[in-house]
Amino acid sequence: MKLFVGGISGNLDEVDLKEMFELYGDVVSAIIIKDRETGKSKGFGFVDMANSAEAKEAIDLLDGVSLFGKKIAVKAAEEQPRTGAPRTGFVNKSAPPRRRF
Repeated sequence: MKLFVGGISGNLDEVDLKEMFELYGDVVSAIIIKDRETGKSKGFGFVDMANSAEAKEAIDLLDGVSLFGKKIAVKAAEEQPRTGAPRTGFVNKSAPPRRRF
């Protein structure tokens, strides 16, 4: 089960995040989302746990906990649809041709 973790302090790294959730069960992966330009944490990440019951326990026990002075939010991650058109390699033949100047 994939979990969303928000409110992550800049002092926390992916190893710390994984170890924190391993207290409640088997962690498949833990990732903190970083800004492409600066490489700094955006303050949220995802933890993938192998067992749904253990993931639900982690949500119950960790949601709202203060960590490095920030309250973290832990909940089940929701699948978000991708924005923009998918890159399929196909051409829209019904569209008018582009003019090049």
